[in-house]
Amino acid sequence: MLERFFFISCFILLCGCKQEKKEIFPNQTTVNRTYIQYANGFEIQNQSNGITIIKVLQPWANAETIYTYALVPKEIQATITLNKSDYDAIISTPVENIVVTSTTHIPALEELEVLNSLIGFPDTKYISSKAARNRINSGAIVELGINESLNTEAVLALQPDLIFGFAINDGTSTYETIQRAHIPVVYNGDWVEETPLGKAEWIKFFAPFFNKTKEADAAFNKIEKSYLEAKELASKAENKPTVLSGAMFNDVWYLPGGKSWAANFLKDANADYLWSSTDENGSLSLSWESVLDVGQHAEYWIGPAQLATYQEMEASSQHYTQFDAFKNRKVFSTANTKGETGGTLYYELGPQRPDLVLKDLIHILHPGLLPNYEPYFFKPLL
Repeated sequence: MLERFFFISCFILLCGCKQEKKEIFPNQTTVNRTYIQYANGFEIQNQSNGITIIKVLQPWANAETIYTYALVPKEIQATITLNKSDYDAIISTPVENIVVTSTTHIPALEELEVLNSLIGFPDTKYISSKAARNRINSGAIVELGINESLNTEAVLALQPDLIFGFAINDGTSTYETIQRAHIPVVYNGDWVEETPLGKAEWIKFFAPFFNKTKEADAAFNKIEKSYLEAKELASKAENKPTVLSGAMFNDVWYLPGGKSWAANFLKDANADYLWSSTDENGSLSLSWESVLDVGQHAEYWIGPAQLATYQEMEASSQHYTQFDAFKNRKVFSTANTKGETGGTLYYELGPQRPDLVLKDLIHILHPGLLPNYEPYFFKPLL
C-alpha cells in the first residue's frame, strides 16, 4: 500500500493533528516491558494480571494522540473488568481473523506463521507475497477496495476480530464507521520510523495479538544480527562513494531527507549521500536545477522512484541525462523487482528485511565486499 502514498509522503511532515494528547494510567501494576531498542513508535507493557497494554506513540507523522490498546487473553476475559474509557480498544487474544491495510504488514504475519488469520485487504493487487497471493486466488483473502475508503459493507460482512489500520493523518472517517460497528481498529505506524532496524522491530508490535512474542523476538534478533554484521563490513570500505537519489514529479524533485529511512541505509552502507546534512526525516522537495548543482557528478544514483529503464528516464525528462550517474550507467532501482501482479517487492518486504536492503547497497557501492551476493531489491536499470 505504501506505493499509493509515494508522493503523498513528501507532504506528511506538513500535516498537523489537532487532537488532544491522551495520558493513560493503567489500573494494574506493570511487571515488565517488552524490550524495544530501535523503534520509537510503540511500547508494550506486560501486566501482572496477564493483560498486555500496547501504546502506539506515532501512528502517523506529527501525530499528537497516543493510542492505547488492552489485550486480554481469552482464558481470563471473564475475570477481568476494565474501564473502557481508558482504552481505544479492548481486544481478546489470540486474535483469529484480521484485516491489515498495508503491504508492510504482510511479511510480519508470514514470519510469525499467522498469515492464515488474514481474511481481508484493500488493493490486493499490490501484494507480492507468494503465500498471500495463493490465499487471494483461493478467495481466503477478500478484496476490500482502497485503504482511504475501505468497503465498509465488505468489512462488516467479514466481521474480523480487528483491523490493523494505516493512515497518514487523523481524518480516516471509514475507520470510525467500522469502530461504531464494534470492530476494533489498531493503528500501525511502522512507516513513520526513521531507522531501518526501527521499522523492522514492529514485528514485536504484532506478536502479542497472536501470543507470538518469543517468535517475534527470535526473528528480529536474526535480522538485527545480519544487519549489524553488514554495517560493520561496510565500515571497512576504503572509500565513500557519492550518491544521488530520487526523481521528479510535476517538475519537483523528491529525494530522501538526511534523517530519513532511506538516508540511514546509505549512511550505514558507508556512502556519502549528498543531502545527508539536511534535517528532514521525510522527503525533500527541490528544483531539478538545485539537484543538478549538488548531484551532477555523484558516482551513483540510488532509487530513481519507479523509473525502470534508461530509455524511460530519458523519455520522462531530458534533465536526467545531464547527471554523471546516468551517463555512466550507475543508476539502480527497485522498480524491476516486482511480484506476480506488479507490486514492488521493496515496499512490502524491505521494511521487514533491512539486512537485505543494506547488503544490496553494499554490493552496489563497494564492489568486492560481497562478491558472491545476489541483489534482492536494487538492480541496475535496464
